Parts: sequence; C-alpha cells; structure tokens
Amino acid sequence: MKYFKPTTLALIALLSFSCQDDDDTTIVTEPVNTEVNFQYKTTINVGGEASAEISAFDSSTNKLFVTNVESNEISIYNISDLDTPVQETSISLNAFGVPNSVSVSNGKLAIAVEANVKQNPGKILVYNTTDATLINEYTVGALPDMVTFSNNGNLIVSANEGEPNADYTVDPMGTISIIDLNDDSITTLDFTSFNTQEETLKSQNFRVFGPNASLAQDVEPEYITISDDSQTAWVSLQENNGIAKVNLVTKTIETIYPLGYKDHMLPQNSLDASNDDGETVLKNWPVRGLYQPDAITYVNILGTDYIISANEGDAREYDGSPGYIGEERIKDLNLDPTAFPAIENFQDDANLGRLKAMISEGDTDNDGDYDVLYSYGARSFTIWNGNGAKVYDSGNSIATETLAATPANFNDGDGRSDDKGAEPESVEVLNLGNQRYILFVGLERTDQIMVYDITNPAAPVFLTILSHSGDEAPEGLLIVPAINSPNERDLLIVSNEDSGTVTIYENQQ
Repeated sequence: MKYFKPTTLALIALLSFSCQDDDDTTIVTEPVNTEVNFQYKTTINVGGEASAEISAFDSSTNKLFVTNVESNEISIYNISDLDTPVQETSISLNAFGVPNSVSVSNGKLAIAVEANVKQNPGKILVYNTTDATLINEYTVGALPDMVTFSNNGNLIVSANEGEPNADYTVDPMGTISIIDLNDDSITTLDFTSFNTQEETLKSQNFRVFGPNASLAQDVEPEYITISDDSQTAWVSLQENNGIAKVNLVTKTIETIYPLGYKDHMLPQNSLDASNDDGETVLKNWPVRGLYQPDAITYVNILGTDYIISANEGDAREYDGSPGYIGEERIKDLNLDPTAFPAIENFQDDANLGRLKAMISEGDTDNDGDYDVLYSYGARSFTIWNGNGAKVYDSGNSIATETLAATPANFNDGDGRSDDKGAEPESVEVLNLGNQRYILFVGLERTDQIMVYDITNPAAPVFLTILSHSGDEAPEGLLIVPAINSPNERDLLIVSNEDSGTVTIYENQQ
C-alpha cells in the first residue's frame, strides 16, 4: 500500500475561557490547543497474525496490554519511552481460554476470555497492572467478546456474543454481564423480554434469522460504550442490525434500537459493487445496506449524547449440518422480474452479480424470489443520538476519500468491492478540551485510519488519512489523551490483526 505522510490538519485554535463561580470570583483556565497533526511514531512487533487485536493502556505504570491470541496471552509493553518500548513478562491464559478484549481502570486490567468450548460460559479476569497478579475472576455469558470499565471504575461490562456451534445445534443466548466491583456481584442480562417484540423490530430491519432461534438466542452483543456519568451503556448487536440501551443503575436492558437501512440509490450513498468491472467507480444501485455496526463509541457534545458506529457488516457462516450460510452472490439469486427487469442486466458480474447479499431478507411477498436486495454493512460511519435516531451518516465519503488517495489500491485492489468495501471496523474520539472533537475510523481492509472533525455532529469534516504500511488490518483503536500520555502528547494506538503489530501515532501539537 502507498505510504501516506499525514499532513497538518486545518482548523487551528488556541482558546481561553473565563467563568465565574458562586462568589463572583473570575476563574481563568489554561488555553486549549485544538490543533491536530498526528504523525507516525513507532511500531511494536507483537507476533504473527492475530497476535495484536485489542490494546489497553495504564497511565499509572505506562504499560500497554495487548490481546495475543497467537500465543494465548496478554502481551505487556512498557512504553514510558515511546522510541524504545520494553516488553515485560506476559500473562498466560492457557488455564482459562482465549482472550478477546482488554480494558484498564484504576490499576486494574480486565480481560474477556472465551471458554475453550465457545458455547460455555466465559470469564472476566481482573489483574493488577503493576505486577500482573490475578485479583479475581468472574463467570459471565458465552463468548465474552468485549469488556470495558465504566468511567467511574465501579463497573465492568462485557458483551457476551453467544455464537452457535458449527452445526447450529447449540445456540446460547447473547447476553450482557455487569460486574459491580463494590460487592463483586454479577448481573447477566438476556433478551428474553424482547421475544414478544420480534415482529415489530423486524419490520424496522432488525434481523432475527438463525435456524429455529428465538430473538434472545439470535441476538449477538458485539461492542460496548458507556456514558461519561457511568449510568448508561449502549451495546452494538452487529449481526442483528441494532443497538441495545442498558441502564447501568437498574441493571436492565431498556430498549433495542433497530437501525434500518441505507439506500444505495441515493447519490450520496453510491458504491462500487463489483470486483470484476475493471474499474473503481462509485455508482448508484438498487441495493439497501444494513448498518450492522462493529465498534461503537460514545461522546457528549454540548450536552447531547452521541453514539458513533463503524458500520462493518457481518455475515454468518457455519459449515456444519444443518449449519447456516447467510449470503449469496446476487447473480445466483432468483430476482423478481418486476423489481429487477432483465433488460437492466443487474446480475452481470460487472454490475451487481458479484455483490454478496443477504439470503434471509428481501422476499417481501414470500413467493420465492427477491423483491429487495440487502447487502452487509453500510461502508460508512454513522452518528446516532443516545435514543437511536440517526444524526449523520458518512455516505460514500470513505470510498471517495480512499479512492482519491490510493486509486491503484482502492479496497485491496478492488478485491473487496463485492463484499463490504473498506470495512470500517473501529471508531474512537479525541476530545480536545470540550472544544473540538476528532474522530478516527479504522479501515480493516485498506489498512488506513480516516480522520474527521465531528465538532458539529450533523456535519463532520474529512481531514486526512493515516497509513503507515500495508497488510496491517487495524482492528482496535485506542486514544491516550495528553494528560495521561507518557510524553504528554495525544496518542493514537492502533492494534493490527494481520500484521501482529501495534502502531502508535502522536499528535505533534
């Protein structure tokens, strides 16, 4: 992949503020530097593929903790000197299972560990960040895929995906576990109370489609983000195309927000639907993309809660008997002749024929052919408010900007056009003094990080692309603000699944 040297980003401001407290004393704050200019700093070579998927940083020890599936451990690096990270003794997880996620708070490291049999209950392990000793272990739902602390450090929340086995004969419920560190209690929430809402939710493009699965079985919690006040969590339900809202005070799932679909016939939602058309040109097609977010992140801007989603998309594929295969190329589908006239040649490889579509959705009149076509993911990021209403979607911005930057290598040499494009995988926000908000979007397939200014959430501005080398596949993004950073500069830490590396960028300002 072509190397991009990140350019200095525009919109520079040094802001000073004054306010009055109750006794009319004027308080003057320090100036806030809102300039951003992220540059590549260093790379940590953790291992081979799958050795560096998710990272967490402890500012009290300057240690970076990295999930390393290849070695079945948490690899630990002291990054006090960013130029020369020092590897420390790792945490072996052979006695427990496979690590999926890590999070740090107040000198504690939480690790989400799936059981050796995925359908069995998993564990959240808590270690001391100073000496890597085990403090406690908690049993949670099947396949804990993501773990995070609440901002006050009192709670640990895990998204337990509950994937079925290969032949789909065992399908545990997807759940959300809340661990209260004040009394070590564990509350694991399931979605059985939403079973009666299935048809209503499905009418809004929420998906329940597993063989013989109830909604509670079919739901697969993927990723968690938590409000600043530690009272609310939002959990992405990727395969189902929804987001759940969780009340962390009452420890209940309040609601599910179906995310609807994206109309690729709208000019701003054009896409390249074929990897066999000899070109990388964005066009409008009669296809609806379901958002299906992977990572989500929370930010509060001017008193309003926002949830930002990386709309990767995800298809299920289990090869057992009966198993389940959730996608087919459009050329292999039986299309309704009225909705898709043969004269349009939609099923040609150079048109829509190569695009992978959902086989569970689209036969609206149940006559055996497809009246509507749904694709996986929205090839974008979306900003939602805290109640699930869409504020902004990036449309075709990711494709447009990556194509303009690397026309010869767009979407892995056009190879991903028929699938899910660049695959927005992860999102993180840098808050600069509550005055400017910078969004980073990790693109798994093009090995890039998109950078946007989202200070106005309804009208984000594209700034630049960060990219260090090819074949990295960024999986996890981590922001370390300057106040917590080893070198007192804002850091962006990128965990790369394919290359087995951790890449660190620093804000030069």
